[in-house]
Amino acid sequence: MSDLIKSIDYTTVIPGGSHWSLRVRRGTVLRLTDLEGSANVGMLFYNPENLLERYNAPDSLKCQHTFKLTKGNCLYSDMGRIFASVIDDDLGWHETVCGNSHASHIEQQWGKRDYQSDRNDWYQNGNDAFLVELAKYGLTSADMAANINWFSKVAVDERGNMSLAAEHSQAGNQITLRFEMDTLVVLHTCPHPLNQAEQYPRLPVQVELGVAQPVADDDYCKNFRPENQRGFDNNRLYHIASGF
Repeated sequence: MSDLIKSIDYTTVIPGGSHWSLRVRRGTVLRLTDLEGSANVGMLFYNPENLLERYNAPDSLKCQHTFKLTKGNCLYSDMGRIFASVIDDDLGWHETVCGNSHASHIEQQWGKRDYQSDRNDWYQNGNDAFLVELAKYGLTSADMAANINWFSKVAVDERGNMSLAAEHSQAGNQITLRFEMDTLVVLHTCPHPLNQAEQYPRLPVQVELGVAQPVADDDYCKNFRPENQRGFDNNRLYHIASGF
């Protein structure tokens, strides 16, 4: 176990084509494991104390001068605060620009199946999966933001066309997040919108939750970019002012 993790206290498996959400506390560790390879985990973050504050993909990329997410990167809110830091990563590339699959994508690629007719063999899409979880907290499609797609990598050709890198993630690959503020985590395990597999992918992901060690002054994520130090300072001010 990483020396940045104090303990792992809970484990569950999210089946492919499913969704899940949880409010996590500051100092929580969330580790995702691709159990079979080629998984995709769509994820969004919200501030549970102010649901208007949510994950901002453009700012997370722009302020860290990157197109991808990997170890060292911080995941910013639209208020300049850090929801979580990527403290460990086997892959080196996760994308946050392509968004979600919709019902139209799924039907075009694999045909149409609905729960009423096909029960657990139906084809769920990322957009609707998110909406089901968001509704539990009084949120709607108007509250949807650009999401992260963990375990997925996109390649860009000379003309700017994007495609999903095949077999990027292998069975057993992991990514670990440390939460720097209380966060509502919403996720799904539906296909990436650029997935061209012959059959609808039902790829499970293991979720582990635990407790992180305190953030040290020489923390890798905190010092990965000068901008991240300012983000941690924004968090510190927020926690002082709110009494958290």
